[in-house]
Amino acid sequence: MLFLQHLSYLHPNRELLFGNVDLTVHNRDKIALTGNNGTGKSTLLKLIAGELEPHEGKVICETIPYYIPQLFGQYNALTIAQALRIDSKLTALEEILAGNVTEHYLNGLNDDWTIEERSEEALRYWQLQEFDLSQPMAALSGGQKVKVFLAGIHIHQPQLVLLDEPSNHLDAAGRELLYRYIETTTNTLVVVSHDRKLLNLLNTVCELSKRGLTVYGGNYDFYCEQKQIAGQALNQDIHSKEKALRKAKVKERETLERQQKLDARGKRKQEKAGVARIMMNTLRNSAENSTSKIKGAHAEKIDGISGELQALRNELPDADRMRFGFDNTALHKGKVLFRATGVNHAYDNGKRLWPGNMDIQITSGERIVIKGLNGSGKSTLIKIILGELEPSMGDVYRADNNHVYIDQDYSLINNRYSVYEQAFQYNKTGLQEHEIKTRLNRFLFSKGDWEKPCSALSGGERMRLILCCLTIGNRAPDIIVLDEPTNNLDIQNIEILTAAIDEYEGTLIVVSHDEQFLAGVNVVRTVNVLAV
Repeated sequence: MLFLQHLSYLHPNRELLFGNVDLTVHNRDKIALTGNNGTGKSTLLKLIAGELEPHEGKVICETIPYYIPQLFGQYNALTIAQALRIDSKLTALEEILAGNVTEHYLNGLNDDWTIEERSEEALRYWQLQEFDLSQPMAALSGGQKVKVFLAGIHIHQPQLVLLDEPSNHLDAAGRELLYRYIETTTNTLVVVSHDRKLLNLLNTVCELSKRGLTVYGGNYDFYCEQKQIAGQALNQDIHSKEKALRKAKVKERETLERQQKLDARGKRKQEKAGVARIMMNTLRNSAENSTSKIKGAHAEKIDGISGELQALRNELPDADRMRFGFDNTALHKGKVLFRATGVNHAYDNGKRLWPGNMDIQITSGERIVIKGLNGSGKSTLIKIILGELEPSMGDVYRADNNHVYIDQDYSLINNRYSVYEQAFQYNKTGLQEHEIKTRLNRFLFSKGDWEKPCSALSGGERMRLILCCLTIGNRAPDIIVLDEPTNNLDIQNIEILTAAIDEYEGTLIVVSHDEQFLAGVNVVRTVNVLAV
């Protein structure tokens, strides 16, 4: 059904993104496409969808793929029908039913007489029954936009479906519908996702890197087992190379010491024998040349082993090379940071956001998850907690605190800055330039990254830079708020974020549907937000 042959893609600056990608996808295959942020997973989906052209190689697709992108802002000016590309069919059907039976409208409908019923049925299945097809996309939440395009699968009935992070923005109910679809569909699927529950529903994992595509014949748990086995083998190889390097250095030292003793013994014999000075100089030069050759031979061997060792170390996962250093918050545990009594918020039309007024108290050191359906007002509640919005009714108390709100786009990062300039903005303690760069190195930003514009950073890189900035700041924030923090991260960066937040000792408030992440950061209390 789908064949990728020697596929490669270059960035506009001619830097290789990936190369030598070969893959055969058969009918009804369900494939997970994994790889670190920045390896080109979304780009590969766009190549398959025909939205981009490869630098080399071919994409041979025997059917028209249905592609659901990760971002939907480009559809905000359209209606639901226009975004789903069914508006012309719906118009044709409406005109025909009104008696305007022309060749133009008949061709536009293309005998698809059930298009309207199928569309309404699809929207109803994906819990969008309150919206009609003329609704503007701009009025929908992120999760609702995802559901619109998922509904398009039932409407268009494609054979091949390409999904880029489909569980992003979906609430728990929406995710369950998505999981059910993936389990039961006979569609051929190629999916990019960091959702580990979703990945385990797919039967093949393909890992993308600059070197190409590595295929693992199993679900995500099987892939992790294989990676763990490979990681253990890598660590054994590193240990063996380290041992070989130590032995080579000992051998070099012993050989040189033995040669120096031989040279000294020979010199003493020559002096006793009364060898002429000119002959002594010749013999000394000969000994020095011999020693130099020995040094060169050993240095070449040591350099070779060192190079192999560095290459092996470079294959270690980023999380194993990263070190964290969050300071402790200055607030004592148990201090009341926020208290709301009988709060609610009203829209401009006077309609209340929540069916009942809310009472909430947050104390220092708590780890809280805010849950609710898409559109239930989770973001509004966060703004009230942080003092960015006053509720329409009820009483609120907020203690003085130092908080950081990290949204899913990591918009604390200023795209006008370079990586180094962004880190410098948080330098409240007078760190020297080399100290800031040392912190950046700790968070995997090497010398080649320091001048990179923040606008060019991937989601995972933006997350790592935010974490780096927090460690550069004068003190840790009293409250960290994470709004769907794993949406734009690959699994490796989710693990990095989990490790960092696990070390943080202040108050944590999270909006997330990623149960594994919530368990990883030890969330112990849930605040449920109910929509009207």
